[in-house]
Amino acid sequence: MNRWWKISIIALLAISAFTPATAGRHSTANEHPTQNDPATGITEQRAIIIAQQHFKGRVLAINQTDHTYRIKILSNQGTVHMVLINALDGTVISTH
Repeated sequence: MNRWWKISIIALLAISAFTPATAGRHSTANEHPTQNDPATGITEQRAIIIAQQHFKGRVLAINQTDHTYRIKILSNQGTVHMVLINALDGTVISTH
């Protein structure tokens, strides 16, 4: 065998040694939640979707304190809006 074939086979063996450890790995609820879990609440992405239903625009910031997401949105008209969302169930607390 020439040198490149040997290097290729060694590389493939090395890669295949790590594949079984990662191939069977399933995502957990914290990585890719698909629905609201009352114990953990909603994700930042879900909170942003809810906020953008009230004000279309670009999200400038999102902060979570206790059980509340505070989302700052720059609307398409150039005004800044704040949306407070309950982090546990996704209800809108206030908009301004």
